[in-house]
Amino acid sequence: MRLFDTHAHIALIHDDVIDQLITIKEARQNNVLAIVNISSNIKLFYTSYQNLSSDSVVYFSVGISPSEIENLEETWELKIEEACQKPKVVAIGETGLDYYWKFGNKNAQIELFVRQLELAERLGLPIIVHNRDAGEDVLNILKEKTPSSGAVFHCYSENWAYAKRAIDLNVHFSFAGSVTYRNARHLHETVEKLPLDRILVESESPFIVPSQHHGKRNKPSYIIDTIRKIAKIRSMDEEELAEALFKNSCRFFKLSL
Repeated sequence: MRLFDTHAHIALIHDDVIDQLITIKEARQNNVLAIVNISSNIKLFYTSYQNLSSDSVVYFSVGISPSEIENLEETWELKIEEACQKPKVVAIGETGLDYYWKFGNKNAQIELFVRQLELAERLGLPIIVHNRDAGEDVLNILKEKTPSSGAVFHCYSENWAYAKRAIDLNVHFSFAGSVTYRNARHLHETVEKLPLDRILVESESPFIVPSQHHGKRNKPSYIIDTIRKIAKIRSMDEEELAEALFKNSCRFFKLSL
């Protein structure tokens, strides 16, 4: 069985680099053969890249999340572009809109999101989209600005009706531990009805731990529990699903693994 964690914040699981590497080793021992490490800002990207890039299973995304809207440097766009030249950088993000926490103001968030979408188009990279309580604006922007290399709704939280409106775009839908929750019926319906080739899976570690590990800090090795739940919902063989998701992930991030 081959597993692909498309979204993990490894630096947030443990502060200590040795512990981070141990977590990655544990993931590898549990068949997680690829992990995309996500950074919310450029400084965190460079720190993580220095510490983790030598590990064969770790890949990287670089971008600025809406939480960083009030800490932008004037040269942030150039710095992202420079970072994207490094080996193993496979996407821009995460970026997007977050109206729940009300970071900055909506117009500033939208401008930051749009400029990173345009940057992804120029660089030929897919983009990882954060959406919290901003579904309409995110969808309207993606209708105009989805990069040619695609986008993924990370930690998908909307319902099937929303997914149907997005399905004609060049987008994927990534599910985290929240799909294992008993009351997440909107996610159960969505993951059942989506075309299989549009589905990805992520740990979103250290957040949103699968229900089987309630009370623990999430980590990439727990992603198997999310896959098992999706397999059950779709009435699929677990290994068959895992392989399909692995291939989807490789295709989305343009990796030959």
